[in-house]
Amino acid sequence: MIPRYTRKEMAEVWSEENKFKKYLEVEIAALEGWSKVGVIPVDIVKIIKEKAKINIDRINEIEKITNHDVIAFVEQISETVGEEGKYIHLGLTSSDIIDTSLALILREAGNILLEDIIKLIDILKRKAFEYKDVLMIGRTHGIHAEPITLGFKIGSWYFEFLRNKERLERAIEEISVGKISGAVGTFSNIDPTVEEYVCEKFNLKKEKFSTQIISRDRHAYFLATVGIIASSCEKIALQIRLLQQTEISEIFEPFGKTQKGSSAMPHKRNPILCERICGLAKIIKKNVSAGLDNVALWHERDISHSSSERIIFPESTILLDYILNLLIKIIDGMEINLESMDKNLKILNNVYFSQKLLNRLVLKGVSRKIAYEEIQKISFEAIIKKRDFFELVKDNNFIKKYLLEEEINRIFDIKELLKNLEKIFKYIEEEK
Repeated sequence: MIPRYTRKEMAEVWSEENKFKKYLEVEIAALEGWSKVGVIPVDIVKIIKEKAKINIDRINEIEKITNHDVIAFVEQISETVGEEGKYIHLGLTSSDIIDTSLALILREAGNILLEDIIKLIDILKRKAFEYKDVLMIGRTHGIHAEPITLGFKIGSWYFEFLRNKERLERAIEEISVGKISGAVGTFSNIDPTVEEYVCEKFNLKKEKFSTQIISRDRHAYFLATVGIIASSCEKIALQIRLLQQTEISEIFEPFGKTQKGSSAMPHKRNPILCERICGLAKIIKKNVSAGLDNVALWHERDISHSSSERIIFPESTILLDYILNLLIKIIDGMEINLESMDKNLKILNNVYFSQKLLNRLVLKGVSRKIAYEEIQKISFEAIIKKRDFFELVKDNNFIKKYLLEEEINRIFDIKELLKNLEKIFKYIEEEK
């Protein structure tokens, strides 16, 4: 974990303390399960619960000898318990503890991310309505297309994060699975009732057909969802970066009063927050690939997944938590340059009415090919010679054969291009 990009709540989820706490909770739940089937006396379980204490330094000492972290954990806990410690880990394999604990930890991490997304959704919805009528040019391929509004653009981000919320909820459900089924998943040394008890206690589903591990397709699904959400954050950050370019200057990420943009050039105001999001999203997306590679293991399991999972799960969830909160700050505090938006809207002299003009001529009976070629000539003239497209259209003899001046005036009404905006925004209003 890199402190620079780690928030406190998520750091605690991935701490060694929390990991071993979960190990102990699962071990004790298994003992309780054994007591339910009459194998371990209830009073013994009570003694173990009272005496068991975690000492991470001691676990690390033992691991240097055993070269096995779960054995080191079991031995350390047993030391604190005494005679009754012999019952700890009865019938279990390491992955029973590791995978069930990992499910609990991933669920905790996932729920923090879910809270982040809900906050972001609320801000996106608010900003979409705040800027609902703020006109700007829409761009495809980076080239001016037709007018939109800033609220419309933010509205598309809003719906993307509604989908991300649903994806994450499904991913949390997918990963909320426990396994207490022994060395190869056949319950050869443990009663299935113990697994039922443990999973019910932690509100986990049972992995119906486990091997020594819970199948890693579940973990890959969770990680892929984290990757998709990171990509959505990157998309928004990239768009803000593009709109902050000097030649565009329409949207700016927040910039503190004492903030500096460049060590060399005092005039600089760089979009470093958005760039940071784009940079960190790359790490998460790479981790998704490792998660997919972990699905294919030898036979009933090997541990080629284990080492990478110690990195990819904490790293990906920690970074996404950081990214989401940074994006919340950016969206909430971004600055809008209305003057630049208006200037850029006019920069190509009304050529964005070209499609409306084309459609109108087609409805008048003109061949689409002929109409397209004629309008293209006029629009290129408007762009290259910096002439008003509206005036060129009004003076064009070909177009005047089919359209009256008042029809041309109606075509060049920007309200006509955005007449369905209210209907589109009702989709946001309908979301609860």
